[in-house]
Amino acid sequence: MNTNETIKIRRLLSSSKNIVIVTHKNPDGDAIGSSLALYHYLISFGHDVTVITPNDYPLFLKWMPGEHTILKYDSNTKIALTKIEKADLIFTLDFNHFSRSGDMEHVLAKAEAAFVMIDHHQQPDTYAEITYSAPNMSSTCQMIYHFIEKLNDLDKITPEIATCIYVGVMTDTGSFRYRSTTSITHRVIADLIDKGADNTEIHENIYDTNTLSKIQLKGIALNNLKVLPEYKTAFITISQKELDQHNFKKGDTEGFVNFGLSIKGIKFAAIFIENKGEGIIKISLRSKGSFSVNEFSRNHFEGGGHHNAAGGRSNLSLSNTVEKFISILPTYKKVLNQ
Repeated sequence: MNTNETIKIRRLLSSSKNIVIVTHKNPDGDAIGSSLALYHYLISFGHDVTVITPNDYPLFLKWMPGEHTILKYDSNTKIALTKIEKADLIFTLDFNHFSRSGDMEHVLAKAEAAFVMIDHHQQPDTYAEITYSAPNMSSTCQMIYHFIEKLNDLDKITPEIATCIYVGVMTDTGSFRYRSTTSITHRVIADLIDKGADNTEIHENIYDTNTLSKIQLKGIALNNLKVLPEYKTAFITISQKELDQHNFKKGDTEGFVNFGLSIKGIKFAAIFIENKGEGIIKISLRSKGSFSVNEFSRNHFEGGGHHNAAGGRSNLSLSNTVEKFISILPTYKKVLNQ
């Protein structure tokens, strides 16, 4: 965020405002963490602030400070619409195009409030009055830390804010192992611990709350794992029937795509999950090194994201989606084998 944008933000926040914070559909740790961190920061100045998510999110995020205040648009539509209608300012976090907000897309497009975008994905749209875009940043949560820093308010980071930011940085960096984790990221994390984030408790709440059915579903994923050594690629499929048989809850397959990527010699991993409710196959993609899954997903599966982590979707059947995926791989054989 440059000096002019910082001045604009200060001016926008200089008097009491009705503020709405929105994040993307199917929110993850970075989406919820950044939204709640900004929520706690803004209410400390007397603003009327509401966090709205397009839909629900995993159980392992529902312990976070302030989570009980979040409005889910799909189940609280009328209240959410009223909040957006009355908003003076709307922050959009962890996404950079209205289409990522699901059923909220057209509502946001018609909103009369000023928009502020804070996001670390590539190719941001131009809808916001102020755009803080940093594709090389580890997470939107780290950006919220620097946002507060730019406003000279690091002393206002409470244990609640520190906890929320920590969650997003930890989850979006794969527990600090992705290349986006820099020395600055570690300095931010150190400061968050000093400000009251309990790293052990946070890790336990996020990663150590498994159910028996979730563990069994992990077994299904591992059993369905296929390796294509000629393309240094691995993929997993999970059908709707397999999800139903194991009492699937939102978030239960989080991180499964990394099973394939952990195999020695594998550079590209994918997971294809059938969602009959939405009539789509949900796709998560991960890579190592120079292979861009962001470009791969944008080119072939209506998605996008980061260089080494992206998502997409397919309207074909599960088997036809996998067939399409395999048929594309020869085009990338050279780069995958470099």
